[in-house]
Amino acid sequence: IGSSHLLQQIVEELEAFFIGLGYEVKEGPEVESDHFNFEMLNLQKDHPARAMQDSFYIDPNRLLRTHTSPVQARTMLESAGKPIKIVCPGKVYRRDDDDQTHSHQFMQIEGLVIGEDISMADLKGTLLPVIRKFFGQDREIRLRPSYFPFTEPSVEVDVHHEDGRWIEVLGAGMVHPNVLKMGGYDPEKVQGFAFGIRDKR
Repeated sequence: IGSSHLLQQIVEELEAFFIGLGYEVKEGPEVESDHFNFEMLNLQKDHPARAMQDSFYIDPNRLLRTHTSPVQARTMLESAGKPIKIVCPGKVYRRDDDDQTHSHQFMQIEGLVIGEDISMADLKGTLLPVIRKFFGQDREIRLRPSYFPFTEPSVEVDVHHEDGRWIEVLGAGMVHPNVLKMGGYDPEKVQGFAFGIRDKR
């Protein structure tokens, strides 16, 4: 009879969860321009962080997207300064040697919220119910300082496992003022947070 792939089932569960929180689901092209994949996300041509996402280029200006963040950039431009509350699921591609924890193609679901008076507390308050929904109601999370060019401050989010370990599950942070400006927003008036959940890295 056939059935949905396990990853597709998880994506659909996540979409349904976020729709219940008032988010819209947005999608975008898997073949993306360098402009949307990197430059709109505060990664200029000579930015060292580009090495973090070794890419499959088709030509000097087009590549297979390395994350679903270009969907966020496109949505910001389309929204013309209005509030945003979206999740962006999809396949992404990076030059990785395939092993038990890495793949050259993997699934990612990212979220973006932009509006007035958005804070890190809003980010944590969004992520905690997601983690408890998918990992169990008794789960704790912790936010560790990290670095991403498109968010500042940036954090890695860990889930406390029952065996006492902390397991990293996603990256997140407050949208960088430069990204807000490039997307047509005034960082003096609005703030935002973003997060990215990935299946393998």
